[in-house]
Amino acid sequence: MTTYQARRRAIAEGLAERRLDAMLVALGPNLRYLSGFTGSNGWLLVSAERSILFTDPRYLIQARQESAGEGCEVRIAKGPILMAVVSAIARRRLRLIGYEPARLTCDVYEALLKKLPAHTSLRAVEDWIESQRTIKSADEIELIRRSVVTNSRAFEQAATRLRPGMKESDLAAEIEYRMRRLGAEKPSFETIVASGLRTALPHAQPTSAEIRPGLLLVDMGSQQDGYCSDMTRMLFLGKPGRRVTSAYRAVLEAQLAAIDAVRPGARTADVDRAARRVLQQHGLDKAFVHSTGHGLGLEIHEPPRIGRRDKSKLAAGMTITIEPGVYLEDFGGIRIEDTVVVTDRGCEILTPTPKELRVV
Repeated sequence: MTTYQARRRAIAEGLAERRLDAMLVALGPNLRYLSGFTGSNGWLLVSAERSILFTDPRYLIQARQESAGEGCEVRIAKGPILMAVVSAIARRRLRLIGYEPARLTCDVYEALLKKLPAHTSLRAVEDWIESQRTIKSADEIELIRRSVVTNSRAFEQAATRLRPGMKESDLAAEIEYRMRRLGAEKPSFETIVASGLRTALPHAQPTSAEIRPGLLLVDMGSQQDGYCSDMTRMLFLGKPGRRVTSAYRAVLEAQLAAIDAVRPGARTADVDRAARRVLQQHGLDKAFVHSTGHGLGLEIHEPPRIGRRDKSKLAAGMTITIEPGVYLEDFGGIRIEDTVVVTDRGCEILTPTPKELRVV
């Protein structure tokens, strides 16, 4: 049995417990997770007896290569895929179909509901497949490790080209170019490059502003073989003053404290608290305005969330980020972020890039 077959088998075996006849997965990372299909138009119907992947003629060859060999029946719809799905449901007299409310648009949901036979109904099923995805297999961890290494190498190559007066957007473009040259399919998210006081914006978009002496924040991630990585590093153009070095040491201490708290069974809120406790000791806790981290894998943001009110527990095989930061309007922002994997005894930091403040 292949990996994809085993994943679909787990869904099929869970149908009876949820009193479902089938589960319908439309597009997105869950479709790839269960079938291997990477096209832009596809639906997967999983029942106890079989799994059917529906797509259109553009993906005939691709679907057969990616999914048919994984024990998944491939059907090419000659018209709208929705009608092919409805026809298969009607022929098999399926009565209760689970669907993912977070991934199905209202328009598609209403069209599906309108076309289904009178004896068939839909039931929202939240986070079922996502919960499976939180624990990564050894193969998945290696793919994430590969993405992390590509990301770090792209950063190192781009950093050598950094010069005062370079535009934020030019550095972001250079980073993404290097990622692709090194094997990434695309960035995991829009690369963040912010300089000077703009570093106080946690999700700053790169602008045409010139990078001048002072703080420079780079938050970047690559997606390779479908799996994401995430890293934030700080640079300083010129000679950093005492306030910068003091704040940087505080954030680094907070990040290391949070990493030290990562272990199987640990509550995510406790990991978050470990970082905040350190920043509080430095009088910077109120400048920390987001959660300490998040899961990642086929998506850049996955469960679990590492936040102060979260009740999740960590387990071996989870891949998460640890990224405390402080943001002061009249000063700027500092964030340090690594991708880590929870192990049986604690965690392993996957990010190889050194964490000291890099002075350019």
